[in-house]
Amino acid sequence: MSDISQSAMKLPGITAANAAPWLIATLFLLVLPFIFSANSAITIMNQMAITIIFALAYNMLLGQGGMLSFGHAVYLGAGGFMCMHIMNYVEDYSLPLPLPLLPLFGGIFGLGLATIVGAFSTRSAGTVFAMISLGIGELLAACSIIIVAFFGGEEGIPGDRTYGLPFFGVEFLQQIEVYYLIIFWLVLSALLMFLFSRTPAGRMANAVRDNPERAEFLGYSARRVRYISFCASGFFAGIAGGLLAINLEILTGEDLGLLLSGEILLITFLGGVGFFFGPIIGAIVFTLLKTVLGLETELWQLYVGALFVATVMYFPGGFAGVLMMHAPSAKLGKLKLLVVPYIKTLVPAFFAVMGAAGFFEIMFHMRHAAVGEEEMTIFWTTFNSHSVLPTAVTIGVTVVGFWLAKRSAPDMAAAWHASITPNKPAGASAGERPADSQAQGGGS
Repeated sequence: MSDISQSAMKLPGITAANAAPWLIATLFLLVLPFIFSANSAITIMNQMAITIIFALAYNMLLGQGGMLSFGHAVYLGAGGFMCMHIMNYVEDYSLPLPLPLLPLFGGIFGLGLATIVGAFSTRSAGTVFAMISLGIGELLAACSIIIVAFFGGEEGIPGDRTYGLPFFGVEFLQQIEVYYLIIFWLVLSALLMFLFSRTPAGRMANAVRDNPERAEFLGYSARRVRYISFCASGFFAGIAGGLLAINLEILTGEDLGLLLSGEILLITFLGGVGFFFGPIIGAIVFTLLKTVLGLETELWQLYVGALFVATVMYFPGGFAGVLMMHAPSAKLGKLKLLVVPYIKTLVPAFFAVMGAAGFFEIMFHMRHAAVGEEEMTIFWTTFNSHSVLPTAVTIGVTVVGFWLAKRSAPDMAAAWHASITPNKPAGASAGERPADSQAQGGGS
């Protein structure tokens, strides 16, 4: 039997071609605070970076190993709580531990917990694994209330990152300093997870996901492959938990509960589980919806849920899958064929969605607004929500936009098929393949 644990240590070579995207992304992350310099924007970017690490760690289970987990937030929360206790020990006993090393301890603790849980949960990747993960999530959520010494009960565990040993004179008093710390761990963790996906162990995780019986026939232990992926995922989830403790300086039971586990599942599906960069897109979109859209409306969860349902039904590959669908058109140089059909279809669809959102906002305001508060503002327009005209306008925009989008959808589908169809070679007749014509020419 092949030794998968030894294969996991063999990293692929790094060339200039595959290193260029990482260098460009790192440079972009370094200059991003100079573009969005407000503290609120940096706070959102910090949360976004932590979510990306957690989403990539979760994708090691779902996307690469085919293991659907309903309680993966327990490894993030466990690593975060351990880092919070270490942070308090550093303050109380003046331990010489720099703050940038703290996420590593969170990863080690997450790895330890995943080692224990994975020993009995990775025997299969189907319903049994999903139910065990759900049970572990419920168990740890209950323990967060019962074991007050470690989890702090309902109040949680607070901490102060500024009392640690300064790191080259940096005391992490400002959000920009925390941002660069998180970005360092983001790039390092993402690179290590990417390299793991290129190792024999990562490749075999894909094989076990697709056909575990065949992998067993070839001499590989499907359980051992899943166990390695599970432990690696727990390690990086713990790193995300340590960064969350540093960023928030307080953790509660909600940071390891089922709500966060459900969110990371939604994020991964939105981005695309079949692609490495899919969870990155999902984390960015979800964080923006939760923060920016959450400040504008109380119905943001309704819109996120509708987006998730639409993605699962019509775009199973997520946002990354939609982007990669255009790769054949780009290689053939036919993307320009899609511009006009996309405009004719997507613009009316956008207005239909905005009209439906306006209708829901008006209904919500009419139902929950205080007595006498009839004016509301949406889409930079103030009007009386109890009037019939605004409701009629939103319904009309929704119906007309949907009708126009549905009417132009066949043209968009035809343009799509034309964009991915290679051009016929010059001189080839209709229904005649180039090889056939060459064969006929050679025999004449």
